[in-house]
Amino acid sequence: MSSRVIYITKPDMQKLKALIAGVQAVNPKRNLEILENELNRAKVVSQKKIPADAVTMNSTVRVLDVEAEEVSTYTIVFPAEADIASNKISILAPIGTALLGYRAGDAVEWEVPSGVKRLKILESLYLPEAAGDYHL
Repeated sequence: MSSRVIYITKPDMQKLKALIAGVQAVNPKRNLEILENELNRAKVVSQKKIPADAVTMNSTVRVLDVEAEEVSTYTIVFPAEADIASNKISILAPIGTALLGYRAGDAVEWEVPSGVKRLKILESLYLPEAAGDYHL
């Protein structure tokens, strides 16, 4: 890295610092760490032995936001397939990581900037392994 002095305006500095702070707030590297920690504590089983109501990749679940008392439906997908308009949530999104591996009836919590978010998994609408869709 060069040791030469560079110059920047105060407004540009403020904007760039805000940009950096914003990127850090949603930095996928942190989400990767969380996902990795979840995977490290997971029990690994074959597709045919996964509990019939366990949330896996490509699962569609109905959840209750405990605080807001709102029900939503989400499908947990890989990042390239994510589409918020279709309720397809990336596994790298905090909610995607939080839901993975849990089962119908479970309460799920994860940290958000404003505190802790709480969801209850009401039901599994589609689970690939339970449906015999092992290719997904």
